[in-house]
Amino acid sequence: MRTELVSEPGDPGRPNEDFASVGLPASGQGGSLVVLDGVTPPGDGGGCLHSVPWFTARLGGALTELTVSLQDVPLAELLSRALARTAGSHATTCDLSHPRTPQATVVLARWSPASLEYLVLSDSALLVEAPDGTVTALRDDRLDRLPRSALASHALVDTTLRNKEGGFFTAAADPSVASRAVTGSLPRGEVRALAALTDGAARWVERFHEGGWAECLTLIRKEGPRALVDRVRTLERADAGRVPRRPGKAHDDATVVYVELSPR
Repeated sequence: MRTELVSEPGDPGRPNEDFASVGLPASGQGGSLVVLDGVTPPGDGGGCLHSVPWFTARLGGALTELTVSLQDVPLAELLSRALARTAGSHATTCDLSHPRTPQATVVLARWSPASLEYLVLSDSALLVEAPDGTVTALRDDRLDRLPRSALASHALVDTTLRNKEGGFFTAAADPSVASRAVTGSLPRGEVRALAALTDGAARWVERFHEGGWAECLTLIRKEGPRALVDRVRTLERADAGRVPRRPGKAHDDATVVYVELSPR
């Protein structure tokens, strides 16, 4: 098995709000990956004493432990348990009902000799490559389907769309959001490799249109996750003087986890 991971802040002067891990059980059978993309709150905060990196570290740590130690429990249930555990660690000090309480997008994958299970919540992506080279992007596209006008301001998004029916969902304080995730499983024999990307790394496809998901995974496999992030940074710098400037952050935290599974 080959595993590679890179995670880089969009701004070296700010903490990286992403989280990534690969867990390999002591049994040597199977493994898991966890990728979280912390949601940057607006400048007026989110009713919490803790930072987004504090939240993603605790939620990511809980998920890393649970996906390895409870291999018979479905991923959605593990996300629910991890959210409850994380919420419990600051429920007495913070307003967890605030729409901008610390939160994150989620990608989980867990593989065994028999199958690959996956969970995707919000706008990160999981790429799965079959033995014949076909690449499938497993995504939660609810945010993509919203009209741009609905995303005009933080206040509008928080009031009408964030963690609401007809909008989109992120992992925050409510464990029940786990039931909203995109989940599924594939036979292990249909999976050769997988890559989890936060949207900062997926910009190579989604923002700059340098290639499709298959080309993206090929780049990661041949040159490594660092090469993808470096290319995104080059494109971001070149885009800085563009008029009009593209919407969104000029630079975003970028995380890639690549796993190449051993042949069966």
